[in-house]
Amino acid sequence: MAFDDLYQEIILDHARHPRNKEHLDFISEDLVFENPTCGDSVKVAVDLDEKETISRVRFDGDGCAISTASASMMTEILKGMALPEALKTAATFMDIMTGDSDASLEDLGEIEALEGVRQFPQRVKCATLPWHAVEHTLQTLVKEKQRNTG
Repeated sequence: MAFDDLYQEIILDHARHPRNKEHLDFISEDLVFENPTCGDSVKVAVDLDEKETISRVRFDGDGCAISTASASMMTEILKGMALPEALKTAATFMDIMTGDSDASLEDLGEIEALEGVRQFPQRVKCATLPWHAVEHTLQTLVKEKQRNTG
């Protein structure tokens, strides 16, 4: 199997069988991130354990295969990370996808399958949408933590 075929298979598997996707009705509609050019929408919930490590990431929404696969892979990648590490990972992913970094996605596991999406600017928005949502959620958690300790 060629690498391109393998990557396509990974994306399709996550799109057809997304991990950590569930209804997040408790999240305000104000926190739904949308891509108006294609209709993708996503919202994200992050749970922290007592050490402030991510114990769970979930998403809800409707989107294309790229958006759904990216969200699914994102939830698996971020689990177990500390908040600063998760924020850095989100920023790195988005920088790589938008061409603001020459780094590679190979250190991020299966999400490397999305590397080819960079050739299609409209699809980059699909891949980064869930990452924008999780970045906002993580930044909100950091601010809450600072308020509670400051």
